[in-house]
Amino acid sequence: MKTLKLRIRDKHIAQLNRLSGSVNFVWNYINDLSYKHLQKTGKFFSAYDLNGYTKGSGALLGLHSQTIQAINETHAKSRKQFKKSKLNWRTNNSQSKRKSLGWLPFKQSAIKYIATRATSKKGLKSTLQLSLAKGQKLAIDLWDSYNLSLYQINTCEIVQDSRNRWYACITVKEYPKQQCGTGSAGIDLGLKESATTSNGDKLTIKQTLKYAEDLAIAQRAKNKQRVKAIHAKIKNTRQDLIHKFTTKLIKSNALIVVGNVKTSQFTSKKGKLAKSVYDAGWFELKRQLTYKCENAGCRFEIVNERYTTQTCSYCGDTSSSPKGRAGLRIREWTCAKCGTRHDRDINASKNILAVGLDRLVEGIPSL
Repeated sequence: MKTLKLRIRDKHIAQLNRLSGSVNFVWNYINDLSYKHLQKTGKFFSAYDLNGYTKGSGALLGLHSQTIQAINETHAKSRKQFKKSKLNWRTNNSQSKRKSLGWLPFKQSAIKYIATRATSKKGLKSTLQLSLAKGQKLAIDLWDSYNLSLYQINTCEIVQDSRNRWYACITVKEYPKQQCGTGSAGIDLGLKESATTSNGDKLTIKQTLKYAEDLAIAQRAKNKQRVKAIHAKIKNTRQDLIHKFTTKLIKSNALIVVGNVKTSQFTSKKGKLAKSVYDAGWFELKRQLTYKCENAGCRFEIVNERYTTQTCSYCGDTSSSPKGRAGLRIREWTCAKCGTRHDRDINASKNILAVGLDRLVEGIPSL
């Protein structure tokens, strides 16, 4: 299962805003109903119970019966997940401090793929038809970067972001398999370079620093729309860089090994590296590698990276390598035993790859 996120054309905004108001009405109704039932009986409503109370309301609200059932299922699942007797209310009032972003769930029976057509040499535009109340249909145009004609659509959730832009999050059952390469690569995660491979490729993500001045100007001017636009730009460009980097890795390698460094190790309350760590995108990098490797049939390993920076990848000596916090500023060093000149990050990634290969053969790392 895979989720595709596609931008919906702005001409549909008014209609989607109206429909999201109906979804919020259903949510608030079942939220109140469930809470009162709990007070009276001490028992929670299941999604099946809620379906009985909302049956037939689709014609009045302009929503498909499957959409209302999806709302009931999400409410029951969220209440159980967060262990709450009552969830937050949803409102589409733009003046409210807790304005809820729009959300419209659709099941497979309410979705029909219409067509995909080219808008330029590389651009595609697809059309989906969504069923609403009895006999009512909603045709939405999407900016398609995946080519939906190649996929089998399962479910679709229409969601809104803070800039009032709408997206279709489409889950697909079957999707084209990507072929992996024949090589192997180790990846060292860091802050100066977000990721460095044993082949010498480096991923540098400094998007927060790049847009820091523009963001500060917008914040001092209290221009909320500009602030949201800059944050979205930072997020989207970071995602794009990671996607290109991970796709290139998959196409070249059959084995990818990454160190087990975790974001939480550097983002404690006393730490000063939180902004740099979040900007590096380690979690997103691992997430993309996980599902892309699974799709392409590539082996993906996460190994213990202990001492991989301090060990010479040629002779295994640790006596002359930089150590401790003071040694972090040293980016290149020469091994005193074999005389090999090392790039700190590339050397670490080679050691990480060696640990991964040992794990595959023996089941335990050698470092």
